[in-house]
Amino acid sequence: MDYFNAFWVGGLICALVQILMEKTKLMPGRIMVLLVVTGAVISFFGWYEPFQKFAGAGAGVPLLGFGNILMKGVKEAVDEQGFLGLFAGGLKAGAVGTASALIFGYLASLVFKPKMKK
Repeated sequence: MDYFNAFWVGGLICALVQILMEKTKLMPGRIMVLLVVTGAVISFFGWYEPFQKFAGAGAGVPLLGFGNILMKGVKEAVDEQGFLGLFAGGLKAGAVGTASALIFGYLASLVFKPKMKK
């Protein structure tokens, strides 16, 4: 049942994003920012953890999960460092994911020889 829940929740998120891309004039970058901010807001209210327990990877893998990670990092850093934690927490929590995306993206570009769009 865990796989099924992850599949349909992740699919629903992707379908809603696809609808936003096709039916609105929002650019993909803005939609991505919208997903990260939505994940952070849901995490702020404490609703993300139960959602992720239900949906598993269907909730943790999309950009909503990245917003959750950033918000958790900010909460922990504010508890430890005070006001400065607002700036350091998200960077520290998201560093591994961001660095791995950059490294694997670079490696993929070496293997597949990307070309500029015309």
